[in-house]
Amino acid sequence: MIGILAHLFDPLTLAAMLGGVAVVALAQNGVQAVGRACVALRPLLRADPLRDRDAARTALLQIDQVAQLRGLMCIDRVKSGSGFMVDAARRLANCDRVEQFETWASQALADRAQRHASVRNVWLSVADAAPALGMAGTIIGLVGMFAAMDDPSALGPSMALALLTTLYGVVIANLLAAPIAARLATLSEQELTWQQEAVARMLAIARRENAPLRRASIREVA
Repeated sequence: MIGILAHLFDPLTLAAMLGGVAVVALAQNGVQAVGRACVALRPLLRADPLRDRDAARTALLQIDQVAQLRGLMCIDRVKSGSGFMVDAARRLANCDRVEQFETWASQALADRAQRHASVRNVWLSVADAAPALGMAGTIIGLVGMFAAMDDPSALGPSMALALLTTLYGVVIANLLAAPIAARLATLSEQELTWQQEAVARMLAIARRENAPLRRASIREVA
């Protein structure tokens, strides 16, 4: 068994496959997108959007309380482990009009969704390119076999190339790139969902605090 597995690993063939896949991904998506796709591997297993959602909901409760007691200008004092919530609270506290915050939030979420899609597309490109490159390697190996029919000793390396490139293409596409793309799509959907929920809640708080009746009651107390 160990001997068979040893035959399945050919560093040069694997490096050629990975290099070809990388070239295709770069050509289709660009350097920046490929760089972000590599960086996205770090939080791939550690990211927990549901935990972030719960933390955001806790921060929203605190923001609501601060807004009622001290006004919107003080909500940026609420502490949160989420960079998005910190940025959103700071921007809402410093906005002159609710529409400014709504415009920022809409653009920020759209930009975030676009970045997520570009990263996911890189891995989808890899999943698409790997089998095609594996098939190209198979054809090259078959050509080498037919060209060396008079020399039986040369058939082995060509046949190995034909089979290994197909194997590597299948493994890279179905056991690496496609699962990563699917995981990133799930994380993106969950993250954007709770962020949209947070923005809607903050807009509701802002509109409540800026309502004419609310301002009138504050003046009466003053």
